[in-house]
Amino acid sequence: MTIRQLFYGLFAAFWALPVAAETKTMPLNMTQGVTDISQQVFDLHMTIFYICVVIGIIVFGVMFWAIIHHRQSRGAVAASFHESTKVEILWTLIPFVILIVMAIPATKTLLAMEDTSKPDLTILITGSQWKWHYSYFDQEVEYFSLLATSPAQIANEREKRDNYLLEVDRPLILPIGQKVRFLITSQDVIHSWWVPAFAVKKDANPGFINEAWTRIEEPGIYRGQCAELCGKDHGFMPIVVIAKTQVEYEEWLQTTKVAQQQAREEEQRLLDMQMPMDELMALGEKTYQARCAVCHQAAGQGIPGAFPALAGQGLSVDKSKKLEHISIVVHGKTGTAMQAFGPQLSLKELAAVITYERNAWGNDTGDTVQAAEVQAVLNGENL
Repeated sequence: MTIRQLFYGLFAAFWALPVAAETKTMPLNMTQGVTDISQQVFDLHMTIFYICVVIGIIVFGVMFWAIIHHRQSRGAVAASFHESTKVEILWTLIPFVILIVMAIPATKTLLAMEDTSKPDLTILITGSQWKWHYSYFDQEVEYFSLLATSPAQIANEREKRDNYLLEVDRPLILPIGQKVRFLITSQDVIHSWWVPAFAVKKDANPGFINEAWTRIEEPGIYRGQCAELCGKDHGFMPIVVIAKTQVEYEEWLQTTKVAQQQAREEEQRLLDMQMPMDELMALGEKTYQARCAVCHQAAGQGIPGAFPALAGQGLSVDKSKKLEHISIVVHGKTGTAMQAFGPQLSLKELAAVITYERNAWGNDTGDTVQAAEVQAVLNGENL
């Protein structure tokens, strides 16, 4: 291969990068996105890319030309010279001008990305190990969003779905054509809410609130992930956003409001009920596998040195410490990774999962935990 062929090959490779990025076989470029801001970010990225390509071609072109033209085989003799004020001014001034040219569109885009004023809708996003909580301001709608990929798929015991590790049980629902402001925080460690299609990536810091915004123009399903290493299950913390038309969004919002209000009323009725053991165990197993197995393992064996075992030891087999067991599940345990599940689960789910932990894997305490007992602990009673 000649020097000229090598140069043409490198030029063709640089030129082909954005084209290859559009193919499914070589996704080399960044996501173009579906919002005005994401398009601005993409255009800025491509502008800087082409500037770098031109600079690279000029610099390497001059370098290769000098190497070939002044090679020893042609009888070239090395010159002896010292500093040149004009050259030094030029090689300082030219990069400075280039940086200014690059900084102008970059600053414009960054200012637009940070402008969260006059939103049509505000949503509080709270990260925790390892889930997201969404709360719609002034709408009385809130819920947790968790990974929907089953443990069996993760363990290669079942065939993986197309959106393996990028699917959730309850996606964030947003309307198109409206400016949505995100208030992003965390209740434990640092997370990062990242949806590439929106060009939104903001850290969720405990004790602080960061802001971001988007305006989606096209209905669809958009996926993202936590982009900050936040613990052993960082890779199991996906984000799914479904953008709906305004009419569809309003229908979903009203339906969700009614459903959540009915759930609150049902919980109050549940306080006077006694759920049977078989119903508690069935719901408890389902809740445990979805919320607790990730740390304490499917069979309650725990992870030595990190998460205690529940099978055959501890509070789960001590009949005298039933209330303490309820309290730890409801309020969490300070100084450990044990979260407070009181705000995350319904009274029914809490009663069921605690009952399950006290009677699964051979624990066999015979205890049932009822919603009224959980409510009493939530209220600070009986402790």
